[in-house]
Amino acid sequence: MLTLLVLTAAVLLGAAPQSEAIVVYTGWERHALVGSDVRLSCSFFSWRWTSEDVTFSWSYRPDGAKDSISIFHYTGGVPYVDNKGPFRDRLEFVGNPARRDGSILIRSLDFSDNGTFTCDAKNPPDIVGRPSSVRLLVFEKIPIQAGVITGAIIGVVLGLLILVVAIYYLMRFLVARRVFDLSVSKHGKKGKGKEAQQRQAGPSK
Repeated sequence: MLTLLVLTAAVLLGAAPQSEAIVVYTGWERHALVGSDVRLSCSFFSWRWTSEDVTFSWSYRPDGAKDSISIFHYTGGVPYVDNKGPFRDRLEFVGNPARRDGSILIRSLDFSDNGTFTCDAKNPPDIVGRPSSVRLLVFEKIPIQAGVITGAIIGVVLGLLILVVAIYYLMRFLVARRVFDLSVSKHGKKGKGKEAQQRQAGPSK
């Protein structure tokens, strides 16, 4: 019986996959202005410890194009920028592979940079997973919709802060008023008690 259990365990372990799925994350969409710089973030989740052989790869597909082109690789602890791509002089690796960060920075944006950027990461032996993509939109001015959304978020946050401060001071006022009322009531009872005692102890005629 013991021999059978050992053999079964050996078969199961042998059949188990030696790699697990890796999940890659990027933003959904980034907005930026002409002439500015933009950071495109890429990170991943893996059940394994971060491997020394971790790799990151970025590709780019311009709007209206069918095919993607490779623009960046990180492998063997060294970043490589494609020397023939449109970002060869404007791309910088700003990630931290030890923290599972494969972000890149693109400088001096132009309208022609509009497109989809795709990041793929591998953390051997975890190499099975789908790349993640982020779309870059370059504008001359911040879009009204984006400005409205940003303003709404800031307004909500400020409103919540004001509400919290108002509630705090209201609670302090109510507590102070309650303490004051109790103090007045206590002193009032003491005063009435003393008057009653003085009347009872007064000279009788």
